[in-house]
Amino acid sequence: MNVKKDFPIFNRKINEKEIIYLDNAATSQKPIEVIEIMNDFYKRENSNVHRGIYTLSEEATDFYEKAREKIAKFINANSNEIIFTKGTTESLNLLAYSLSEFLIRGDVILLTELEHHANLVPWQVMSKKKGLKLRFIPVDNEGNLVIDEKLFDNAKIVSISHVSNALGTLNDIKKIEELAHKNNAYFIIDAAQSISHLKIDVKELNADFIAFSGHKVFGPMGIGVLYGKKKFLDNMEPFIYGGDMISEVSLENSEWNDIPFKFEAGTQNVAGAIGLGKAIDYVNKLGIYNIEAYEKELTNHLIKKLSELKKIRIYRPNNISSIVSFNIENIHSHDIAQLLDEHGICVRAGNHCCMPLMNKLEINGTVRISLSVYNDKNDIDMLAEKLKIITEKFY
Repeated sequence: MNVKKDFPIFNRKINEKEIIYLDNAATSQKPIEVIEIMNDFYKRENSNVHRGIYTLSEEATDFYEKAREKIAKFINANSNEIIFTKGTTESLNLLAYSLSEFLIRGDVILLTELEHHANLVPWQVMSKKKGLKLRFIPVDNEGNLVIDEKLFDNAKIVSISHVSNALGTLNDIKKIEELAHKNNAYFIIDAAQSISHLKIDVKELNADFIAFSGHKVFGPMGIGVLYGKKKFLDNMEPFIYGGDMISEVSLENSEWNDIPFKFEAGTQNVAGAIGLGKAIDYVNKLGIYNIEAYEKELTNHLIKKLSELKKIRIYRPNNISSIVSFNIENIHSHDIAQLLDEHGICVRAGNHCCMPLMNKLEINGTVRISLSVYNDKNDIDMLAEKLKIITEKFY
């Protein structure tokens, strides 16, 4: 895909080198149209939503709610099932807080050993507060889940990443969904690493809840989404209390607003929501299936080029996404990342907010390459060339 021109950041150079950005699992770059629509909002419509009976507020509200509708359509949901949050982390914390109200001491929460800390720590905290049991689907040495149906026994919540942010494992969502619902558990998908790379259809996946961040799908930071089935959202308690999430308030009692507003207390990130809506427009323009096919071709080329290097260990799950992690023997991942930066190449190194997984694999971290639509084979060839030079320095 020849779309690099759409992203202003690539006009910049680092160390007099053109930027090769290969850290898309951390955040994606932003197309000019996303940047411009947010600037335009602050120039032309800046006001609070849902609260003003005047033109600016009505326009802002219209843009905000149209963004919600775009996102709902993008994942085949109803607009009142789309809750705006700060990101995946806040969405998952909301679920941990609200759903734990339905659990009793001894109930089981089932996660995996692949999880980002954002889908581990909130459940840890709630399990300790309420006497719940945490259980984990284990991984093998390449990062594949080892699924045993018995693990789902008595599980009340099953919360997993669609794609591992650390190793790129594309998990068997359908199999896990079937086992979760067979045991009458709530099924939650952390879609932070899949939303901009794979088609997400909430009805096809049959997830009860899905969380993702705007900044990983070409949108701005500070905006995210929680999708939830209406029948569950209606019965859940809010996570944050204040203005706009109420319908009636007295000095003694309050009644909550309808969904999704019940979960959107206070002034929301209106510009962020509008920016995310425009980012969804951009993805639709490219076509999500076109993106998936293009990135698959790039990933295969990346693995081929990495495999030609000496002393390399590539973590290759059976179903891999556009994320590829590796280590080079006796070279710390941080050293590799720093040396690549001298050539304008941006990669991620470390534990990727997955300390338990790294401990399981008995490593202190990996170098992670994560691809997007503005990458091309030249980026990968340049990466491989510089990695070869780095390796030769050490051997």
